[in-house]
Amino acid sequence: MEVFIVSIFVLGYLAITLEHSLKIDKLIPALIMMALSWACIALGLETFTTWFDSHNSEMVDGFAKLPLNGEHNSKFSWFETTLLHHFGKTCEILIFLVGAMTIVEIIDCFNGFETIKKIIRTKKKSTLLWIVCILGFILSAIIDNLTATIVLITILRKMISDNNLRLWYAGLIIIAANAGGAWSPIGDVTTTMLWMGNKVSAVELSKYLLLPSIVCMIIPTFIATFLPIFKGEIENSNDVININKNSSKILFIGLSMIVFVPIFKTITHLPPYIGMMLSLGVVSLIAEFMSNKEFSLMNVENHNNSPTFKALSKIEMPSILFFLGILMTVAALESLGLIFIFGNNVINSGIDIDIFISLMGIGSAIIDNVPLVAASMGMFQEPIDAKIWHFIAYAAGTGGSMLIIGSAAGVVAMGMEKISFFWYFKKIAWLALIGYFAGIIVFLIM
Repeated sequence: MEVFIVSIFVLGYLAITLEHSLKIDKLIPALIMMALSWACIALGLETFTTWFDSHNSEMVDGFAKLPLNGEHNSKFSWFETTLLHHFGKTCEILIFLVGAMTIVEIIDCFNGFETIKKIIRTKKKSTLLWIVCILGFILSAIIDNLTATIVLITILRKMISDNNLRLWYAGLIIIAANAGGAWSPIGDVTTTMLWMGNKVSAVELSKYLLLPSIVCMIIPTFIATFLPIFKGEIENSNDVININKNSSKILFIGLSMIVFVPIFKTITHLPPYIGMMLSLGVVSLIAEFMSNKEFSLMNVENHNNSPTFKALSKIEMPSILFFLGILMTVAALESLGLIFIFGNNVINSGIDIDIFISLMGIGSAIIDNVPLVAASMGMFQEPIDAKIWHFIAYAAGTGGSMLIIGSAAGVVAMGMEKISFFWYFKKIAWLALIGYFAGIIVFLIM
């Protein structure tokens, strides 16, 4: 049965990586392989001889000899407890992401990001490149790399009419956004997973990954400024910027409340999703007051005009369901002890851990970094803020930049600007590779 479950994972993941060829959204195979994996475990529970206690991060002693049914210490009781444990941990991450996405959409309802466009007033291509890359690096650390990429490409569309030139800017934005997301606990799904899984703390993560991430962004950007495509000037768009009177206010409030989340966790020691829900509530309340002249809170028919209602209808639910499917599938493999056993085999094989994690980062460009990080969390049993967790956060966060399909930022840019896989591979991948290893060198020296 273990072989069958692993086969489901391999086939499902193959379907995910080939989603553009198959023309099937990646959330579909993710959800199917999640359901089939847990169904196979339920049906073959009596035959399994090993089980991993995720709560205590250790194998269950004598699992093979336990009775199938029973209220205490039976195989079925372990199954129910483990399934509930993984579902709860996964939902913590998903609710956190929903909150962050909704706040960002509320900001967008007020055209808050148009405020950022006012900062970008240059005709020089190389100067604009530095501006958008620095903005991508900073914004991704605050509002996550996926959202930062969407915001910056949207702004670039209003500034640059040359499609080929925009592709180059989009490619460098992907590198910058992934680098910026790697050092922030809320900048990337993988760092959020490690943070919420108590593998890293916000302060230590930023302390050890900020400089390597900066190097990972600066080196490719610096090299790119010497490329012919970024020589000369561009013609600024004459489009009139439609700024809502509350744009700058809601932008500042929204971003401040997202930054408040790790502070709330540090003070209260509560899970981050609770802080995010508090931030969402505050931002939603302020947004309702700001727009109360446009609709009546007492009139149910006018609730469609509520900024919160609009924001909730625009969040990326397919991405949320994809993360649910992939995280729960990896949890199924972890529950059987397969990931733990594989991790021990890697460690006992004598391969250097730094080399292994570096290769894992490159692998994240081919295979989505979410399951790789989820697998590593079950593979290694190091304490919080151990070097290995920071290295995994950097490698998984920035390694995906080497291929257009290797990160959420890359996938969204691919869809928005119709970037082909092979164009990105020929034009941008080598820049991302240089930045990736430059950051690794800095990290290992530190």
